[in-house]
Amino acid sequence: MFIDEAIIKVKSGKGGDGMVHFRREKYVPRGGPDGGDGGRGGDVVMQVEPTLNTLYEFRHTSLFRAKDGANGGRQNMTGKSSDDLIIKVPPGTIIYNAETSEILGDLTQPGQKLVVCKGGRGGRGNQHFATPSQQAPRIAERGEPGQELKLQLELRLIADVGIIGAPNAGKSTFLAAVTNAKPKIAPYPFTTLEPNLGVSHLDDDTTLVLADIPGLIEGAHRGIGLGHDFLRHIQRTRVLIHLLDGLAEDPLLDLAQINSELALFDPALADKPQIVTLNKMDLPDVQSRWLKIERSLKRRGYSPYAISAVSGTNVRQVLYRAAQLLAEAPPINESVAIPVYRPSIDPRHFQITQTGGGWRVSGEAIERAASMTYWEEPQSIRRFQKILNTLGIDEALRTAGVKNGDTVYIGNEYELEWQD
Repeated sequence: MFIDEAIIKVKSGKGGDGMVHFRREKYVPRGGPDGGDGGRGGDVVMQVEPTLNTLYEFRHTSLFRAKDGANGGRQNMTGKSSDDLIIKVPPGTIIYNAETSEILGDLTQPGQKLVVCKGGRGGRGNQHFATPSQQAPRIAERGEPGQELKLQLELRLIADVGIIGAPNAGKSTFLAAVTNAKPKIAPYPFTTLEPNLGVSHLDDDTTLVLADIPGLIEGAHRGIGLGHDFLRHIQRTRVLIHLLDGLAEDPLLDLAQINSELALFDPALADKPQIVTLNKMDLPDVQSRWLKIERSLKRRGYSPYAISAVSGTNVRQVLYRAAQLLAEAPPINESVAIPVYRPSIDPRHFQITQTGGGWRVSGEAIERAASMTYWEEPQSIRRFQKILNTLGIDEALRTAGVKNGDTVYIGNEYELEWQD
């Protein structure tokens, strides 16, 4: 089972107590203090284990506690320090403070470690408190308490290439055709409810790690249809293979919709190199519409491929093109903090102001959606109208007093006429 989120509690070990003790030997009636120090408590350390690819281990175990340090002993003997508690996580795990949503670390490299809770320092024995005026101190320190945190673990798969597209576009079939992955495949939407990873060996020098991202639907950037759970796995990929369903009513509209969802979730996703492919070319109905779709895609600046994931037609060409783009793509800057996306944080904020010539709607999400709309296509315009409704802008404009014939400006670039 693929689990990519988990909440756990961790606690480091308490330091051992320092000891109050005095030297007791025959013929030494006034032995000095010799109480030893306590040992250090164990740290809690998150460590990347490259063989893991899920957070499943945390489904049934949610409390992790390091051992306490041993107490100090007589004859100035320091107590034994506890071993650190190592918690193994898969590559691509982001560690958050669950109480504050602060990113504590982003673990991507094999063996990479992050200390999330420091073990308590051992208390000092009474040997440290002797002074010329106080030669028999009955003073020592107890060990320092351990730290305790509630952590949220979030896994974002690390793959070279992400396979994206609408539900039932054939992404799982494509992954199975080019790798040894065995995803569940069936001819109905949302068969894939979890991402799948596969490795494709093109030749002796070229290997690609591909991730099949479950089908995205309109509103995925707001969490609809598990959208947040799927979209974040695309963030680490460097190249995207965008599969279009050759049997879809309007593959070009699907393309625009998916790309809008990517950009609304994270603007950086819109800049990733994309290879656009029309799938299911083994079917006569798809073959008959290919030339028309190809012309439309080329007008939009794409160099599309016609493939059949079932028969394997042209899939190798797509993979080699992905390898070429991957070699040209800049590396992901892992030093930059990754934004925290939560359904409670509304990315759709907008502002409506009345101008001398009408109404102006300002907001990052709606302005980005407007810039990605094909205004020459009626269906794209209808979809943009749905976005206005979904974001609540229609209702807000009516409440503000918009009337038929009024001009509505989207940002500073787009001008629409209001018609109820």
